[in-house]
Amino acid sequence: MLLGSGELGKEVAIAAQRLGCRVIAVDRYPDAPAMQVAHCAEVVAMTDPEALKAVVRRHRPDLVIPEIEALAVDALAELEAEGITVIPTARATAVTMNRDRIRDRAAGPLGLRTARFAYAESASELVAAAAPLGWPVVVKPVMSSSGKGQSMVEGPEGIAAAWEAARTGARGSGARVIVEEFLRFELEITLLTVKPWNGPTLFCPPIGHIQERGDYQCSWQPAVMGERQLAEAQAMAKAASGRLVADEVTAGTDVSTVEEEELSALMGEKEDYNQPDEQAEEDWED
Repeated sequence: MLLGSGELGKEVAIAAQRLGCRVIAVDRYPDAPAMQVAHCAEVVAMTDPEALKAVVRRHRPDLVIPEIEALAVDALAELEAEGITVIPTARATAVTMNRDRIRDRAAGPLGLRTARFAYAESASELVAAAAPLGWPVVVKPVMSSSGKGQSMVEGPEGIAAAWEAARTGARGSGARVIVEEFLRFELEITLLTVKPWNGPTLFCPPIGHIQERGDYQCSWQPAVMGERQLAEAQAMAKAASGRLVADEVTAGTDVSTVEEEELSALMGEKEDYNQPDEQAEEDWED
């Protein structure tokens, strides 16, 4: 069962059917792309936990795959407790569908280098949070997709408009936004990572992206990267996926996964990756 039936969901549905799976496509509107190829389709309010639980219980699928951010993720934990298998897990889905939760894990327990950032829940808080980061800054909803609600702000005079854009472009009902320093980088990639139930972590070749003014333009695979860059990206992804699995087992207690130890060995465990970058602006890269 696909929870979300957009273009990406359609590709998943086609791939699953090639493996002999029966596909049930669920979304908030009829005739969504994946519904056009699925064996069965359901239209429900995706942010309504009772409606979501009802449709899953009615079909009792072998696997549930959340495909969109705008759904009642807390309902997945209850379904999982009833024996429904959520891919990857209900907890991992809840963590990764919110920028604040995944960013806090990256910058906190994992110690990954990230852009300096802060959170705000009002326009006045946003002004106070943005100033120490230096201008320009980027303002985003904590939950959105495809660049919706994202703004680059050149100075304090642009904060009010950025706040409204983030609130309008957000998915869900939360009032929180994230503001981060603007980084000048050479390459943006996605590294698709698969954490099997048994076996080593697997990586697809890196996918490069181009965005302009916050809007997605194109992607290509493989993106050309140096060996060291790719090794660091894989170590970060392996540590992050390992932490999500560890969280399932330990319910958030302090753990050190093998993946995190490998990351520390590769990147230098004593270096603080969250301090402001002292490089010259023209030398910045991501």
